[in-house]
Amino acid sequence: MIGRLAGRIDYRAADHVLIDVRGVGYLVYCSERTLRALPATGEHVALYTDLLVREDLLQLYGFTTLAEKEWHRLLMSVQGVGAKASLAILGTLGPDGVGRAIALGDWNAVKAAKGIGPKTAQRVVNELKDKAPEVMAMAAVSSQTAPAPDTDGDVIEPAIPATPAAAPSGPGAQAEALSALTNLGYAPGEAAGAVAQAAGDAPEAETAELIRLSLRLLAPKG
Repeated sequence: MIGRLAGRIDYRAADHVLIDVRGVGYLVYCSERTLRALPATGEHVALYTDLLVREDLLQLYGFTTLAEKEWHRLLMSVQGVGAKASLAILGTLGPDGVGRAIALGDWNAVKAAKGIGPKTAQRVVNELKDKAPEVMAMAAVSSQTAPAPDTDGDVIEPAIPATPAAAPSGPGAQAEALSALTNLGYAPGEAAGAVAQAAGDAPEAETAELIRLSLRLLAPKG
């Protein structure tokens, strides 16, 4: 399994890049969002990768963070969602947006991706809702991009410029708030939905404020 590649971008196309790793070229397919985040042709880059293996096919898919890679893996576990559809969803929403849409049960957001119909979008939300808290929690670590090598093969920082965040509060604050709520006894799915909604309502909120807003949303009504 090829889990990570680091090398020079030899050329880029509409849906993939060719990465030269010490003289070997790897064709790596990426979402539109990820492609926009990559440096120019000729520069060095590092990507987490997932290898799709079929009888007549070997394809690599690239991601800037481990959270994005994990969402790709989970999305492809849903019936009717292949690699192309998964990249379309990630390209439209980004990994944080996917987590928020699933945690909130917002299948209309998922349906906004090209080629995704309402039934498939509903399956994505229903089948992955229990997985959202786990990926949201890991996002605090995986929001860091993989370091890329320099021309001599040594590691340099930074690697890939971060994509302009369409996401709400930082992944670290969301992960900490989610952990606090589950420690208070709330179910992971319930806590994830509240944190996602609170982060959307208050994009600049830090951990303590996210917890307060989430508890307000979780409080019994009436």
